[in-house]
Amino acid sequence: MNKIFTTAILCAFVFTANAQTTPTIQPFGKIDKSDLEMTKCDFEADANAEVLFDKGTVFFTDAEIVLERHVRIKIFNDNGKTAADVHIPYWGGGHFEWIEKLQAQTINQNNGNVEIVKVDKKQIFDKRIDRDRSEMVLTFPDVKPGSVIEYKYSILSQSAGDFPDWYFQSELPTRYSEIEAKVPDALHYKNLVKVTQPYAVNSRDGNGQISKIALANIPSINAEPYMSSVKDNFQCILTQLLSITPGAGSFGQNFSESWQKIGENEADFDDFGAQFRKKLTGEEDILNHVKSLKTDDEKIAYIFNQVKNTMKWNDLYLRYTDDGTAKAWDKKIGNSTEINLMVYHLLMRAGIKAYPILMSTRKNGKVNPAYPTRYQFNTTATYVPIDSATYYVLDATNKYNMYNVIPHNLLNSFGLTIDKENRKYDITFIQNTAPVRDVVLINADIKPDGKMDGMAQISSFSYNRIDNVESYKTDGEKKFIENLKEGNNDLKISSVKFDNMDVDSLPLTQNINFNLDLTGSDENYIYFKPNLFISMGANPFLSEKRTTDIDFGYNNNYIISGNYKLPAGYKTDALPKSARMDMSDQSIGFKRLVVEQEGVITVRYTISFKKSIMFKENYEEIHEFFKKMYEMLNEQIILKKA
Repeated sequence: MNKIFTTAILCAFVFTANAQTTPTIQPFGKIDKSDLEMTKCDFEADANAEVLFDKGTVFFTDAEIVLERHVRIKIFNDNGKTAADVHIPYWGGGHFEWIEKLQAQTINQNNGNVEIVKVDKKQIFDKRIDRDRSEMVLTFPDVKPGSVIEYKYSILSQSAGDFPDWYFQSELPTRYSEIEAKVPDALHYKNLVKVTQPYAVNSRDGNGQISKIALANIPSINAEPYMSSVKDNFQCILTQLLSITPGAGSFGQNFSESWQKIGENEADFDDFGAQFRKKLTGEEDILNHVKSLKTDDEKIAYIFNQVKNTMKWNDLYLRYTDDGTAKAWDKKIGNSTEINLMVYHLLMRAGIKAYPILMSTRKNGKVNPAYPTRYQFNTTATYVPIDSATYYVLDATNKYNMYNVIPHNLLNSFGLTIDKENRKYDITFIQNTAPVRDVVLINADIKPDGKMDGMAQISSFSYNRIDNVESYKTDGEKKFIENLKEGNNDLKISSVKFDNMDVDSLPLTQNINFNLDLTGSDENYIYFKPNLFISMGANPFLSEKRTTDIDFGYNNNYIISGNYKLPAGYKTDALPKSARMDMSDQSIGFKRLVVEQEGVITVRYTISFKKSIMFKENYEEIHEFFKKMYEMLNEQIILKKA
């Protein structure tokens, strides 16, 4: 089953069938001249390439379930040539799935003649990603603007439970996408449908099961600022086997999945649950030290840091162990599940209540709680309940993670906690609603020659601390300073000194000495913007439209307070007014306080986020709010010579 893409959220917006002109699906190698001559997508004019059609047919043989798929793509320009780099994922481990009858070719028009160049078998690579996942990689020849590429294959599985999911949408606009299913009467499936536009075709069999569904003129979905995985947003149909009725050589059986069943299976799996009690070499030394610590928090922090500092992550997110925890510990290298099961094991041995939690990273996609399947997960962390309202989620793969801060790439999705001892398995939403702060204090003198000299102190908490420490230690001081300047070439930073760089429990403090050329100033006027070191970057929501929900991950808060001493002989000519602005649902707030007293101008900005997820339906208001906020952040102060 093509579960690699199974992460969509069940959507309530399923429209009724709507008659449309159905584009023609042509046999492999047959093509209309108009498709070769077309120069742009009719419904997305700026597209670099377009899927002309994507047709899938699912049927059953005596021994297999088969998906036959035929895809045809039009290349409009040089930027669209990346669409000819095709990867076909499948579950190749243990011959779970396999691909047959793969054909691929490039179609061009030369002086009115159709030329077809087949993909040589030497340009088709069967690539193993990890123990379970593989992919076929195709390199198409002679691809240029105007080309059409197409490929066709069958993907087979021996399990009736592996009915393929179907994604109508992709990063390319799609003229037509169709899935047809021919299901034996004895098999009963459940469909979870996420479709937000009218159907081109919607037909079902006598049992109400989908026999053919199609969409036409499907817009592309591409990366937008602060979006979750692009796969979370695709229109799709997800399918699960519910039951097999008697009469087809089988007794009646219920195959309906539940999170309880999945948890039980994972708890008994050799490469997961069987690892929980595997002893680690030298663990008694760690546990003996833990006994000397007074609080559970100290014990959790110590064990977490011991594993984090001992192990090297091999950059693989996997939901199972590969070498096993004991062997990985001895080798000092392991995948995400191996490393985090070590954390769980040591916490358990230390008497700390903790559970492994199966999770999906942000890039892999959000877990759909209405669609129980282990394939949605791609990693394991350690879940530690603290009290009825507080919990930790520990991931020791990243050297900069903190034990008491849920990793950013695991936020706003569901995880499955594994309580093997009590045979209890709960699907749990993981979030962090606590405000995260960046506090900036500036004291500066404005000089009559149009320069500013000053000091700034930036205190970064939680995720902001993690990001800054990682940036500094990964990129070095020179690049870190360039990032602080945010492209302002008039800003010169002469020194940066850090406090608490290696103390996780305290905010990272940056003490900065700087000077700034106040461009545009002359002998009579001085101009400056009091928006230094805000660290928000440019406005991320400049686009007039938004196709996906916004997911900030966490609630960031910025406090920037600056005191600016005026030069002798100058007075204010224009001063921004104090102001306040809030979203209608209070999800974002902005305040600006401006005061002048005894030759010092004080400007204080407060920007607070109270929701980390915002829906695309509210984007018009979000867009307008950010536009006004950035305008206010960029308002100048003007000083005039007295």
